[in-house]
Amino acid sequence: MKDKLRPILYIKPGCPWCREAMAFFSQHGVEVNVRDVHANKQNMQRMIEVSGQSLTPTLEFGEFIVADFSVDELISELEQVPEIKRDLGFGDTEDWN
Repeated sequence: MKDKLRPILYIKPGCPWCREAMAFFSQHGVEVNVRDVHANKQNMQRMIEVSGQSLTPTLEFGEFIVADFSVDELISELEQVPEIKRDLGFGDTEDWN
């Protein structure tokens, strides 16, 4: 059986959007693998490789990438791909509040 893929959230310390993103995932019970791109050059290189840019927060979940997002932008992206929303652990009718 294949292990469940855990989403990766690339962050920078002190980034208010990163703190908001981490709080959002926590509030909805979605576990993410947090990777600090300042603490580890490999994390930065990987983020740039998958997203084509160096801004945070950036979410990687398989082929689903959302770069340099606010929580509202992330919600908008998730609404476009209900199967990713479900696979991440958000309900089909998730109340985003």
